[in-house]
Amino acid sequence: MNAFEINGGKPLKGEIIPQGAKNEALQILSAVLLTEEPITISNVPNIKDVNKLIDLLIALGVRVNRIDEDTYVFEAKDINIDYFQSLEFKEKGGSLRGSIMIVGPLLARFGKAAIPKPGGDKIGRRRLDTHFLGFEKLGAKFIYDSENHFFNVDATQLKGAYILLDEASVTGTANIVMAAVLAKGKTEIYNAACEPYLQQLCKMLNRMGANISGIGSNLLTIEGVERLGGTSHRMLPDMIEIGSFIGLAAMTGSEITIKDVCYKELGIIPTVFQRLGIKMELRGDDLFIPAQDSYEIDTFIDGSILTISDSPWPGFTPDLLSIVLVVATQAKGNVLIHQKMFESRLFFVDKLIDMGAQIILCDPHRATVIGLNKMYPLRGIEMTSPDIRAGVSLLIAALSAKGTSTIHNIEQIERGYQNIEERLKKLGADIRRVDVAPKGH
Repeated sequence: MNAFEINGGKPLKGEIIPQGAKNEALQILSAVLLTEEPITISNVPNIKDVNKLIDLLIALGVRVNRIDEDTYVFEAKDINIDYFQSLEFKEKGGSLRGSIMIVGPLLARFGKAAIPKPGGDKIGRRRLDTHFLGFEKLGAKFIYDSENHFFNVDATQLKGAYILLDEASVTGTANIVMAAVLAKGKTEIYNAACEPYLQQLCKMLNRMGANISGIGSNLLTIEGVERLGGTSHRMLPDMIEIGSFIGLAAMTGSEITIKDVCYKELGIIPTVFQRLGIKMELRGDDLFIPAQDSYEIDTFIDGSILTISDSPWPGFTPDLLSIVLVVATQAKGNVLIHQKMFESRLFFVDKLIDMGAQIILCDPHRATVIGLNKMYPLRGIEMTSPDIRAGVSLLIAALSAKGTSTIHNIEQIERGYQNIEERLKKLGADIRRVDVAPKGH
């Protein structure tokens, strides 16, 4: 069992380059299935979830040529549709939640698909209904094979339709968009997600010959086309990593420059961290975080305690709430963290309480953090990472803590953060990988 051993309490310094966006990658890579022409994609993050999806594409028959460290050429000319029925596909597809994203493009191009019940993070119920209801509106028929836990889909004739999504699901919107671009007639998707990653997908599809308007709004209009061609695409930097590094700098009192952040695509993220009292300066497209001895949480205008909650874009992303919660433990002042979208994302706070943080878990969705202005540093403990974002939050906590911390189940962290150990070491972090079983095993 791999674990990270961290000797914390040391300020860091230097520059760090955020990886390509994980959540964008899962959509963009799936879109290569929409054409038999080559597609070149750069700034692809080298992380487990993305590499698993690339393996799945190769198994489906996509030719993949890696040009350099982060650039690939994909050619989906000879797709093996029968691969869907194989046990190997069940294993590969079932181990990756992002595998659902291949359904839309396959329905559009081949009129059929199958998908095992997907896996992924254990952060509460994450329904796939939005995807399936959207496909059904376009004319797809679903048959769930309960014995083999497979969804078989038949979509020999997709037709454009008006679709009002029951939730502004990013992956759901992306999947339906990919199915609709080759459907006959006009599709309108209302209550569509409008995250930068989805905008990136729509812009790429338009370069391939699709006809999508309303990009960046919650009403997308898609005029179906006969076929799509090749293109090239560069992924955005990962906004969750950028937010994580802002939090890391504040917690450890470090001077860190985050390179090439695509600032205009970060939305409200910098503002939320500034409300926690964190100073930052935009230098070109680099974000400079100065070393701060302390940072003070803002209040509402009437003096009441600040609430930070998640909501669909352009609101604050749920993936950064766990980072905000950790950062608030060392701030001056109090904040209520309200995690609306997932019911298990706050279940790592017991580890922070063990480290000495003052947190009241009100219910599965809300936690009040009492910031002690770095008067009482967190202390190092042994802990286990429950999911990607909580894992990185605990890693940041450990880097700020006095003493040694051990974090188990780091495979969860590495699903979403590439070479995190090496990149933190370059900033001066005392972190190393160890082979150790958790206590009690």
